[in-house]
Amino acid sequence: MPGGAGSSEGRVPGPKGGRERGAGSSGVRVPGSKGGKERGSSGGVGASQVRVSGRGGGPEVSEHHARAVVVGTGFGGGVAALRLAEAGVDTLVLERGVRWPTGPDATTFPRVDGLDRRAGWLTDRSTTPGVFTTWQPYTGLVETLRARGTTVNCAAGVGGGSLVSHGMVLQPPEDHFALSLPALADLYGELDAWAYPTVARMLRLATIPDDVLAAEPYRSSRLFLDAAEKAGLETFRLPVPVDWDYVRGELDGRYAPTYTTGDLAYGVNNGGKHSVDATYLAAAEATGRVAVASLHLVRDLALDPRGRWLLRVDRLDTDGEVQEHKTITADAVFLAAGSPGTTRLLVKARAKGLVPDLPDAVGTGWGNNGNRAYAWVQMDDDPGRPQGGPSCVGGRDPGSPLPYTVVHAGSPILPPSPARMMALAGCGIVRPEGRWEYDADADDAILTWPRSADADVAKLIAERMDAFADTGGGMVVETAPVEPATWHPLGGVPVGEAVDAHGRVLGHRGLYVLDGSRVPGSTGACGPAMTIAAFAEHSMAALVRSDLGEVF
Repeated sequence: MPGGAGSSEGRVPGPKGGRERGAGSSGVRVPGSKGGKERGSSGGVGASQVRVSGRGGGPEVSEHHARAVVVGTGFGGGVAALRLAEAGVDTLVLERGVRWPTGPDATTFPRVDGLDRRAGWLTDRSTTPGVFTTWQPYTGLVETLRARGTTVNCAAGVGGGSLVSHGMVLQPPEDHFALSLPALADLYGELDAWAYPTVARMLRLATIPDDVLAAEPYRSSRLFLDAAEKAGLETFRLPVPVDWDYVRGELDGRYAPTYTTGDLAYGVNNGGKHSVDATYLAAAEATGRVAVASLHLVRDLALDPRGRWLLRVDRLDTDGEVQEHKTITADAVFLAAGSPGTTRLLVKARAKGLVPDLPDAVGTGWGNNGNRAYAWVQMDDDPGRPQGGPSCVGGRDPGSPLPYTVVHAGSPILPPSPARMMALAGCGIVRPEGRWEYDADADDAILTWPRSADADVAKLIAERMDAFADTGGGMVVETAPVEPATWHPLGGVPVGEAVDAHGRVLGHRGLYVLDGSRVPGSTGACGPAMTIAAFAEHSMAALVRSDLGEVF
């Protein structure tokens, strides 16, 4: 579960120590394979420290109070932090992972062809298929949750899922949105009029320019567009949060290759990616009202005897060792720890009696957004190596009874992969039938995902993959057919059943959910980032109007 509460300082990587961050952001010592530490602060803007003590040589214990606490720094948390700050609310933002400053030519993030412990969240081995490296655990980028029926990948770090997302910041059409979010269908007009455009402006979305698409590393993207059209798809260029001048810099030899080799799954070293840390959070910190506290893992959420929200938080070092136990009370808590993180906190709180009378729907309505990964191998035309990214081209089937999208994944092709290979990915609308239940032995919530819930859209995507092979040769195989992994977890605290249209947890004043956990299962056959952020923008505008000064 994402959590965090304090900034760190230190050297920023790059040939001149430059950083791509807005005013008010804080650097870190670069996390690396030799175990550098990132120090989290014990307080921050809007947080008053009450007591600090030692416990027999163990971790320190401290108590704090904040007017507002945001848990998580992804697309929902970043929006919440900025809009609270603009409303004049001192805000403490908790993040379990580290801050990852970028270049150009930085070495902050691990490379796919040499993964190290920075890749995984407190795991001793790589979770990448075919990679069997072991290492000392680290508070790295991706937590892999083994659920019943699926595997879920969750980001960690200041910026949340925007750090590891390839792109696909795509707005769904109104009819697709209504299929995924029937409880919010009436809000689409407002989202379309200003919330989606606000997100597009903040993330500085842009499609791949003609000159970049024509470059040699993007031969595979051109091949995808041609093959997808022949396979019956309506093709398009994906809006992505990327400054394409950085890609041009790689093509010109000014920067070490990252975009042009598709080496983006574990962060973009060169910069130029408009992730949440470099946009929303940088702007929030620049106000002076927001403290982002990294390496703070939220263990439990509760109500204290005075009716205030209480967070039990562990401040970690980068090896995952607890340095301090914090108790933070708050007038308002905005949960934005991602679908698994927020859902696990609330399921635990209900099962352990920490928050009475949570809605019965907490833990339900989960789905994988129909997310599937494929490899198209030994096709007739050569897609080339390396293959540039991020994912920047896609296709839809406008005549399909169930919407879905297929994209060229723009991933590195590493030995011993076949000489001719292209990574493809699909997503679509699923039945939100996943359920999280508390496991007392693990003190955690465990997900069960019935494979039947996404069978219909999986069949449609598989048929379209066969059409690629029919028109372009070779074969298309699913990379994890037995237990597919998703990078698009959604649901667990569904809108209309567990929270209202603006994220208020039903029956609980001052507790809000602003991330993908309130989206039941899918986001209209698109990647979830754009809808999560737009939904958060819309909710925060309403909450500032109605709850500011009354609740927090």
